[in-house]
Amino acid sequence: MTLIKSISGIRGTIGGKPFENLTPLDAVSFASAFAELIKEKNPGKKPKILLARDARPSGLMISRAVQSALMAMGVETIDLGLSTTPSMEMAVPGLDADGGIILTASHNPVEWNALKLLDEKGEFISAEEGKNLIKKVDNQRFEFSPVTELGRFSEHPGGYIREHIDAILNLADVNLKAIRERKFKVVVDAVHSTGGIAIPELLGRLGVAFECLYCEPTGWFPHNPEPLEKNLQDIMKAVPAHGADLGIVVDPDVDRLALIDENGNMFGEEYTLVAAADYILSKHPGPVVSNLSSSRALRDLAEKYGQKYYAAAVGEVNVVEKMKETGAVIGGEGNGGVIYPALHYGRDALVGIALILSLLAETGLTLSALRKRYTAYFMAKEKIRLNPQMDTDSILQRIARNHPEAEINTEDGVKLDYDDYWIHLRKSNTEPIIRIYTEAKSPEKAKEAARQIIEEIKQYLSS
Repeated sequence: MTLIKSISGIRGTIGGKPFENLTPLDAVSFASAFAELIKEKNPGKKPKILLARDARPSGLMISRAVQSALMAMGVETIDLGLSTTPSMEMAVPGLDADGGIILTASHNPVEWNALKLLDEKGEFISAEEGKNLIKKVDNQRFEFSPVTELGRFSEHPGGYIREHIDAILNLADVNLKAIRERKFKVVVDAVHSTGGIAIPELLGRLGVAFECLYCEPTGWFPHNPEPLEKNLQDIMKAVPAHGADLGIVVDPDVDRLALIDENGNMFGEEYTLVAAADYILSKHPGPVVSNLSSSRALRDLAEKYGQKYYAAAVGEVNVVEKMKETGAVIGGEGNGGVIYPALHYGRDALVGIALILSLLAETGLTLSALRKRYTAYFMAKEKIRLNPQMDTDSILQRIARNHPEAEINTEDGVKLDYDDYWIHLRKSNTEPIIRIYTEAKSPEKAKEAARQIIEEIKQYLSS
């Protein structure tokens, strides 16, 4: 069983002992420290914090604990109930709140849950705020309110999902007319979470016919909820069986989008952002951003349009910061996370669906034909476990020195960029592991690059 504290929140497995797993006591401690942080940012004001959750079975239990903690801290709490992470990100500024907590462990299995923390802009709290929060939790540096100053509690039914979809449909770049005229038919895998509420409503309002797999939001995931090919065999069979144009897959909190083409093949999570960026760059020239472990295909696309590509450290907070710094017209992460700042600064599968359907409708292409427009890259992901006493930073520095012929980026671990492949090494913040990501134009080359770098690390350790 596991409990992991990070600058963006807390996540862990449900049950077991406090401070070793995610229990009600841990939820109360983190929510109380977050309320204290928000109160310090808003002196003399009774702050307002929104609360929402995905559909996993532990959500209601954790939500009740968080509600009590926030009220005890003297905070006005508004519960949105079942919602999505991007809907919650839009709700915080939309309802003039001072922060938000979304209870979701994203793509983790059902035994996990998490508290993800948002600032007044509906964006994940900064690294500095996250460190401050962890100190408050570790030292129990928060104080509950007297009975005369307890917070109020109310509900905002519907999870702000309708308002979120309204905003998407009002975007000038979403081509409602073309989508409706194309008469798409799609299959949806919503993994029995809140995508089963949001995606049918979005598609219905776009005039798209759909078949639903696992749309009832029971929270009991029918398969591993991470949208990887090995977990998506049902929808890969269902798309051609239904004669559908494509399949749509989201994770439990609807911030990652994966697509299946009309033949039942994976479009590739890395290419979700590429396709959305293709559509936006065709209308709005400007910079694009992804993280250092995302596919080079986005850089290739930017160069095709004569635009700048920028890489950020891994993590949504870092990507958003780089997007703001560079004035990016679109960005995101290669895990299927599309960030479209004309709507909001957060990964959003719903806006990704609307943009990619607009692209397909305007071009008349099938999804398989669209995929052929982009350079084919293949990734390998490995890791090497270290002795906890080892100096991980010195290992990464040694690797960088060993590759003077590569273009080297040390913003987030070490990335070695060669003409026809790249290698990215990052140390884990929670365990003695170096994670290794590689990409090349063949799966064999990607795997070989990973194997060679692992051998190089082992040789260094043995010496």
